Amino acid sequence: MKYGLNLLLWTDRMHDGMTPVVARIKALGYDGIEMPIFELNESLYQQWGNKLDEIGLERTAVTVRGAGDNPISPSASVRAAAVDALRRTIDCCRAAGATILCGPTHSAIGEFTGKGPTDDEFKWGVDTMQKVADHAAQAEVTIAVEYLNRFENYFLTSVAQTLKFVQAVDHPAVRMMYDTFHANIEEKNLAAAIGAAAPWTVLVHISENDRSIPGSGHVHWAETFDSLKSANWSGWMVVEAFGLALPNIVAATKIWRKMFSSEDQLASDSLAFMKSNVQKRWGG
Repeated sequence: MKYGLNLLLWTDRMHDGMTPVVARIKALGYDGIEMPIFELNESLYQQWGNKLDEIGLERTAVTVRGAGDNPISPSASVRAAAVDALRRTIDCCRAAGATILCGPTHSAIGEFTGKGPTDDEFKWGVDTMQKVADHAAQAEVTIAVEYLNRFENYFLTSVAQTLKFVQAVDHPAVRMMYDTFHANIEEKNLAAAIGAAAPWTVLVHISENDRSIPGSGHVHWAETFDSLKSANWSGWMVVEAFGLALPNIVAATKIWRKMFSSEDQLASDSLAFMKSNVQKRWGG
C-alpha cells in the first residue's frame, strides 16, 4: 500500500513555501503527495519533481477543467481547448514525475445545464479523452477519471457512469479512481460500487463525509476497507481533505466552518487511521 496526502489542504499552486510542508509530510511517514496542477508551467513542475526526489516523496497529481476548456462543451473550439489543456497538464505530470493524474478531467466542475448528461455530451467527452490518451501513454501517465457528486457536476456522478465512460474511451492510459466522499453521497451500495470499480481503479481517495479527518464522520469505513481488501487493493490511498486556507477551494468545496484543529493534526491522524485499518485487514 502507498499512502499519500493531497496538497489542496494547503495550496492550489506549488511554491517555495510548500517545501517545509512536504518535508513534514515525509517525516510523518507518507509515501507521497498529490500535487495540484492548475498552473501549466513545466519548468515549475520539473523543479518540484527534483525537490521531491531529494526529499524522498512520490507523487500523484490532481487537476480540474472549467467552462473555458470544458471537454463536453457543444463548442468545438472549447473542446479543442480542453484537449490542449489536458495535454499540457500531462506534460507537467511528466516533468514532475507524477504517473497518475486524477480529478474531474471529464467535464467542467461547477457547470450545470439544468438537466442530466446528453448522448452528445457523452460522445464529446469520450472523443476529447481519446484525443489525449495516446499523449498520456507516451508520457507514462495514467488518467484516473474521477466522478463527483451531483452538487459539483452532472456528467459523471457514479461508478456505473464512470465505468461506461472509461470503457467507451477504451484506452489503457485512461482508468478511474474511487473517492469515498462522493461515493458516500451517490452510491446505494458501497461494497458493490468498489467491487465494480476495482478492475479499473488506479487510485483511492480517502475522504470523510464532511471533508475533515477520515474516521471522524459517518462514512461506512469498515465496509469500505473490507471491500477494498476483498478487491485485493494494493495501490495508492490518498487523503483528500479541505480547510479554510484557500478562498477558491473554500468556494468550490463549500467548507464554511473549521473542521479540525490544524492541518498537521489532520495529516497525522489521517495516516494513523489508514494504517490501522490496513494493518487490521492486510496485516504486515
